[in-house]
Amino acid sequence: MILPGATLGILGGGQLGQMFVLAARRMGYPVWVLDPDPDCPAAAVADQHLCAAYDDPAALQALADHCAAVTAEFENVPASAMHYLEKRIPVRPGAEALAIAQDRAREKSFFQELGLETAPFAVLRQMEDVTTAVQHTTEPLPFPAILKTTRFGYDGKGQREVATASELAAAWKSLNTPEAILESRIQLQQEFSIILARAVDGLMVFYPAAENIHHQGVLDLSIVPARVPEALQTQARHSAARIATALDYVGVLAVEFFVSAKGQLLVNEMAPRPHNSGHYSIDACVSSQFDQQVRALCGLPLADTRLISPVVMMNLLGDLWEAGEPDWQQLLQHPQIKLHLYGKKAARPGRKMGHVNALSPEAERALSVLETLRQDWHWPR
Repeated sequence: MILPGATLGILGGGQLGQMFVLAARRMGYPVWVLDPDPDCPAAAVADQHLCAAYDDPAALQALADHCAAVTAEFENVPASAMHYLEKRIPVRPGAEALAIAQDRAREKSFFQELGLETAPFAVLRQMEDVTTAVQHTTEPLPFPAILKTTRFGYDGKGQREVATASELAAAWKSLNTPEAILESRIQLQQEFSIILARAVDGLMVFYPAAENIHHQGVLDLSIVPARVPEALQTQARHSAARIATALDYVGVLAVEFFVSAKGQLLVNEMAPRPHNSGHYSIDACVSSQFDQQVRALCGLPLADTRLISPVVMMNLLGDLWEAGEPDWQQLLQHPQIKLHLYGKKAARPGRKMGHVNALSPEAERALSVLETLRQDWHWPR
């Protein structure tokens, strides 16, 4: 076990890195952050900010020299950096899990190899693939579909809607990517996520499922307890556990699921880290997903994930700042709302600037509070 007083490291200093640092420091661990952005949110709370590229040799060696273990804030850190650190100190989760998660084609294939259902998809690696992509194994790939870059796509970025096969060639050219996947658009009944933590000894704990509502490709609300049939939640937990076991995973893992209009459970994607839909756990659970990230990294026993109160998390996007600073007094008049601002200096449309957790005896009442707030702010849906 790595005990308090030892220094931990993290690659990535965004809001997830910031929340990891706060959890670690509360538990008595100094933290070093590697991030090329001098104004990254984690820099304000870290013990040491290495302002350098993620693959900078000197910065990586500094982490290896001063940290007892290292984790990553997000999956798109260079694989070479993680392999370099893995040879010197514990890195959790390992580079292999990150490599699978940062490539959509590899990730979808990995799910299917485990016997998990996904939306029908085809991989496009060259222009010639576009003409044959509508043939998915022995059956045509159903349209409408979504064309997605295999790398660096998040919050709706790197995607194109493709209504018919005739639109595919133009969509492929507009993405300007060496590889993409074409995925059938599923008629959705619900979306939800399962977040688990897995320890070095293989023990797993699960957080309550979060029902997720997106707007323009970005997560808007997470509702807990999820209004998803318990049988589907149980099936999803088994699927997430299968993924974590196959990867010999150590850390916090989020897996997103679709429920089709016919009630079929489909795996969408995984995030080898804490997840936006798990931010509710900071205020509404005995231990947050960031507490678990610290514990798993340090080889400590995992903590209680019990839900203390129903909760709805709402993201605060940069759109709210278009007319100036939001009216925080109006928000803070609601006693059941917990405000989390990330300290980002530039507010841009679609950029996650913070979130609020609304706690209430019933999730529907929490939803009502947030809808009132949205109306007061004249925030369009």
